[in-house]
Amino acid sequence: MKDYIELTKPRITWLIVMSAAIGYYFGHSGVWNVWSVINTLLGTGLVASGTAALNQWYEREADRKMRRTQMRPLPSGRLTPNQALWFGIALAVIGGLELGFGVNWLASGLCLATLALYLFLYTPLKQKTWWSTTIGAVPGAIPPLIGFAGAANRLTAEAWVLAAILFLWQFPHFYAIAWMYREDYSRAGIKMLPVVEPDGESTARQILLYSVLLIPVSLLPKWMGMTGTVYLVGALTMGLWFLYSGVRVSLDRTKLRARKVLLTSVVYLPVLYALMVFDPIRL
Repeated sequence: MKDYIELTKPRITWLIVMSAAIGYYFGHSGVWNVWSVINTLLGTGLVASGTAALNQWYEREADRKMRRTQMRPLPSGRLTPNQALWFGIALAVIGGLELGFGVNWLASGLCLATLALYLFLYTPLKQKTWWSTTIGAVPGAIPPLIGFAGAANRLTAEAWVLAAILFLWQFPHFYAIAWMYREDYSRAGIKMLPVVEPDGESTARQILLYSVLLIPVSLLPKWMGMTGTVYLVGALTMGLWFLYSGVRVSLDRTKLRARKVLLTSVVYLPVLYALMVFDPIRL
């Protein structure tokens, strides 16, 4: 059971479910429908878990070549490829049906579109071009849309702003990981930007660029009437902190600085979401 749970990448799945929950929060109106909330988050979590399992099934040979992934259930031999494949398919199908019948088919379609883009476009492109990171950021930004659709059965400008924030956030986060594990990625033949351009200059430039772009986009919820001044101040403060970590890594291109960017990104998103939910003006 532990190995099957590991296949679902719980930490990433938790982030996806959290992002869907934020989308639902802004998409709902009137009285809260508890079953709708549960079905939206459960269905999203199941499809995300299935996607993670299928991704590990697809990348099992590459994972065997990387030190940080070689002890995962498939490369270590604790589970067979067929077990992972059918487990992933079952979770994805059940999650899609859960969303379709329990919530609405727009949310279900968005969730399954995320799976398709991630598995059939982003994952194979990782072996071909460093632009895969940009491609992968598209399905990575869809979870707030899923949650919003689950609540409203439509998508508005507010939903797309939430997706834009998540889209931009991913670049510093994943480029930092790519820099930290570039030797591993190189051994596995995965063409991350730090592998293609190992001096790290272009990677640092990308981290800095998206950290800058994230600041004005993260302030849009205030100007669109989604949040209040508390969020505005908090988002600006967090954005400047994120930018500071990007400036530091651009001046000192080391694993230590890349790790600082990663840690900042891990703190940034939950704090931003918390500010959105607990903004006193919305309460």
